[in-house]
Amino acid sequence: MSPAAPEPATYRGFEPASDALAGRVIAITGAGDGIGRALALAVAAHGAEVVLIGRTVAKLEAVHGQIAALGRADATIAPLDLERAIARDYDALAAALQGRYGRLDGLVHNAGILGTLTPIDQYDVPTWCRVLHVNLTAAFALTQVLLPALRASPDASILFTGSGVGRRARAYWGAYAASKAAIEALSGTLADELATAGRVRVNVLNPGPVRTRMRAQAYPAEDPDALARPEDVLRPYLWLLSAASRGITGQSLDCQSR
Repeated sequence: MSPAAPEPATYRGFEPASDALAGRVIAITGAGDGIGRALALAVAAHGAEVVLIGRTVAKLEAVHGQIAALGRADATIAPLDLERAIARDYDALAAALQGRYGRLDGLVHNAGILGTLTPIDQYDVPTWCRVLHVNLTAAFALTQVLLPALRASPDASILFTGSGVGRRARAYWGAYAASKAAIEALSGTLADELATAGRVRVNVLNPGPVRTRMRAQAYPAEDPDALARPEDVLRPYLWLLSAASRGITGQSLDCQSR
């Protein structure tokens, strides 16, 4: 049985100490941009060693340089194209991570693609398959190969990225909504499977409306200045990645009030 849902003030108002993540190794997908980039910098600022996973090496190198300038902890660049990666690419990443760190204390699935906002009867099938693959299947595959490293940690945290349309479907969101609904099911299934051992907790975070490239793609007429910045929604992530949330698993939480 999952523990009771924490009060929103507990995670939205979390004030981590400067060393709240010291000694932890945290991998983040989509770390080159948006929320992934902001989170990578934040966890490094709080002492974690960061594995930067993403498709564009130049962006990862830029984030790596910013982390190095903080002088707090090391970072590793792990290029991985979630759309085109095959089994040996996942296995190579897992082996490299295991060889360098011996364990993994956090895995944040932040990468994702929108697809198109199109009625179901007009939705392009290859685009549908691409969105489901990147947002769902790739997250499953990466989690599977990294579970041994996560189990080697005394207190590991897996975070999946949810969405409001994954919890309450809306017209035209098609493959994206379907992928996020499936992420909720995947997270809940994994949390239940891992609950007995109690060493790996699994939760979903819905960041809400945030000033990102994907948000602009979905709402091109929206004023970006009216939205939260990526840096504004990180407290729940830091809470779930830190020891402060030990024992919390199987939850679907919102970073912002509705």
